[in-house]
Amino acid sequence: MSARNTIILAAGKGTRMKSKLYKVLHRICGKSMVDHVLTQVSKLNMDNIVTVVGFGAEDVEKELGNRTKYVVQNQQLGTGDAVLRAEDLLKNSDGTTLVISGDTPLFKAKTLEKLFAYHADKQATATILTSVAPNPTGYGRIVRNDLGIVEKIVEEKDASSEERNIKEINTGVYVFNNQKLFKALHEINNDNAQGEYYLTDAIEILKRKGGIIAAYQMDDFDESMGVNNRVAQAAATKVMQRRINEYHMNNGVTIVNPDDTYIDVDIEIGPDTIIEPGVQLQKGTKIGRDCVIGANSKITGSIIHDGVTVTSSTIEDSEMMDGSNIGPNSHLRPQSLIGKYVHIGNFCEVKKATIGEGTKIGHLTYVGNATLGKDINVGCGVIFANYDGKNKHETKVGDDVFIGSNANLIAPLEIADHSFIAAGSTITDDIHQYDMAIARERQTNKPNYYQKLPFNGAD
Repeated sequence: MSARNTIILAAGKGTRMKSKLYKVLHRICGKSMVDHVLTQVSKLNMDNIVTVVGFGAEDVEKELGNRTKYVVQNQQLGTGDAVLRAEDLLKNSDGTTLVISGDTPLFKAKTLEKLFAYHADKQATATILTSVAPNPTGYGRIVRNDLGIVEKIVEEKDASSEERNIKEINTGVYVFNNQKLFKALHEINNDNAQGEYYLTDAIEILKRKGGIIAAYQMDDFDESMGVNNRVAQAAATKVMQRRINEYHMNNGVTIVNPDDTYIDVDIEIGPDTIIEPGVQLQKGTKIGRDCVIGANSKITGSIIHDGVTVTSSTIEDSEMMDGSNIGPNSHLRPQSLIGKYVHIGNFCEVKKATIGEGTKIGHLTYVGNATLGKDINVGCGVIFANYDGKNKHETKVGDDVFIGSNANLIAPLEIADHSFIAAGSTITDDIHQYDMAIARERQTNKPNYYQKLPFNGAD
């Protein structure tokens, strides 16, 4: 079986993005555009994948790692010149080579597989992946003769008014006979409006030499969407988001309003989970079965186990065990581990803390750098004071502890099992098992004080 190669074109700067970020690194649903392309290509069992980089080369290599080889196009001289940069790595291959752009994040592996199959079936020298565009502005047009055979590809800036009316467009994806591709690239010139070396000119050269030029027309134009500006990025994101949401719904997840639900790629969600409007599930998140993720919650890089309810809250790089719940309007900051059946109420914040099974943290409480045992009651307005201005300190709380409202726990601190902290106390010393700690000044009442005020409410 002949070798399969891919060349990903990712050297363009992308000035129309108006961004300091290299174009192909802009993200669609949690993954860079060029990573989307590489992910789909990698499903095709490629022998060689080469990414052509230019501007921002180091950032692209950091993003993609060793999943691909790299070559550099130092000057932006066009797509033909970019593909030629890969010659040294691929010139000895006798197989076929896919050429695809790094700013086309919506292509699916199965579409690319069909392109390879069509190319082989037609015994073609080059096969163009085409589509019918509702609005072909900005795309190269496919010019066919009366028999439907491809005559040429014409770029919009070089097209006549008649050619611009053609709706079948070049998606910028091709499969070539590898050896013949590089021979043709050495014969192209830059005699065009842009002064660039067009890869499409190599197709004309191959045709003149008697090569078979085929064109496979794909069904879904949306896949071919290229991203050159923020408007196109938003449109591509919408298409990807629809795909993702439909995938989860087809696997037993209820998404109340898919148009207002934002789920990144590679998110896992168990069946019978309900996702309410405005939810954002971001990269690295896993959601179990029978959960309810309430409206406008945002979960990033976290693991949510079965039967968890998240009500209008934010969770970052944390974990919630079975049957726990949080919110509304609470926040789990990184490295928080919430045990089974824990209740975290409204307006609470937890950071780098472990909360034991069955513990209840009602509302308006901050827990930072702490380990809490099982079945603890944490009252309203409790503060775990973990920072002394220079260092963070730990607080450890045992099982079955009662912490009264408005208590301040000044770390470092150890609070033993079955102890009791009176409301309004500021605790600075360790508490032993079965003890009650009270740390507040005794109340003093001043008789008749109100009547001595300059204004006491009397007429």
